[in-house]
Amino acid sequence: MRVTDLRTILVEVLLDRPTRNSSGVSNDRIGAVLIFVDTDIGVTGESFLFTLGGRRIEVLRAMVDSLKPALVGEDIRYAERFWDRMWRELYFLGHKGVTIFGLAGVDTALWDAKGKALGQSVTHMLGAARDRIPVYSSAGLWLSATPDELAKEAAGYVAEGFSGVKMRVGKAHVEEDVERVASVRKAIGPRVSLMCDASRGFTADHAIRLGRKLEDFDLTWFEEPVAPYDHRGSARVAAALDTPIASGETEATRYGFREMLAHGAADIWMADLARVGGVSEFVKVAHLAAAHDIAISNHLFTQQSIGLLGAFANATWLEYMPWTSKLYREPIAVEDGHVAVPDRPGLGFTFDPDAIERYRVR
Repeated sequence: MRVTDLRTILVEVLLDRPTRNSSGVSNDRIGAVLIFVDTDIGVTGESFLFTLGGRRIEVLRAMVDSLKPALVGEDIRYAERFWDRMWRELYFLGHKGVTIFGLAGVDTALWDAKGKALGQSVTHMLGAARDRIPVYSSAGLWLSATPDELAKEAAGYVAEGFSGVKMRVGKAHVEEDVERVASVRKAIGPRVSLMCDASRGFTADHAIRLGRKLEDFDLTWFEEPVAPYDHRGSARVAAALDTPIASGETEATRYGFREMLAHGAADIWMADLARVGGVSEFVKVAHLAAAHDIAISNHLFTQQSIGLLGAFANATWLEYMPWTSKLYREPIAVEDGHVAVPDRPGLGFTFDPDAIERYRVR
C-alpha cells in the first residue's frame, strides 16, 4: 500500500454570484489545486486546496509538488508518521500558512486513500459518532444585499431544507447590521438557527456593542468578530455576550487552538481543513475541544468535512458552501435539516473527471 505518484491539476470555478465580506474582499471565482495520491494497489486518494479569486494558487501547487520526493514510497496506512516527519522538516519555512496548506492537502489525500484501501469510511476509521449532522447554508446573505433581498434569500434556504442560515455583518453603523439581522430573523422565523459572521472585521468594542443589540435575535453564534490574532479581544467579546462566539478558521494546527483555549477566545471551534493541517490535525483539535467540552464545526471544505464531523460527538453543525460542488460526482442532499454522513470508503466524495476537464486551466 505504497505511494507511487503525487499529481496536481489546477482548476478555476466561477461563483454563481460575486461575494464581498466585511474585510472588503470581493471574489467572483475560486482557483483550486486538485491533489491525487496514487498507490501500487490501484487506489487513488483525493483532496484539494483553494484560494479566493484564484490568487496565488500556483504557490499552493508548488508547495504540494515539493512534497512529492518525500511522499513517494510511503505506506498510506501511516499518514500520521508522514505528517510528523514533514512537520519537523518544514520548520525552517514555518508552521503556518503555505507550508501547512501543502501538508494538509497531502495528508487529507492520504486518509482518503487509506479508507479506500481498507474499504472503510474515514468516519468509521475514526470511531463514528453519528450518521447524519445538522446543516446550515453559508451560500449567501452577503454584505452587498439589502434587508429585503436578505429576507427573500434566507427564506429560500429554509425552503430548501436547511435548519440554519449564516449571514454576514460588517456595516459601518451598528444599526445597519441590526436592521439586516432583524429582517432575516423575521423571514426565517424563531425555530431556524441564525448565525452571524463578521469575517474578522470589528474591533472588540464595536463587536460588543453590536453583539448586545443582536442578542434579541437568538443567534446560534457570532462568528469571527475580531482579527484572528486578537485572542484577548475575542475573549473580551465572549465574556461580554450571552451569544456563543465561534472562531478558529484561520488557526494553524493544534497549537493555534491551544492558544485560543488559553485565552478563552471562543465557545465553538471552527477548524479549516487546509489551515489546520489536514485530517491528522483536525482530529487532534476535535479531541482537544472535547476534553474541554467545546463544540466544533467545520469551515468550508464541505465534502471533505462531513465524514470528519461524523466521527465526533462534539460536532454540532456542518457548514454548507456550494463553491466546489460542481467538481464532485456525488451530490449533497439536505433532508429534514440534516446531511447524511457518507458510508463510502475514504472521505466519501470523488472528483468528476468531466468536471475536471471542464474547469481545468493547467
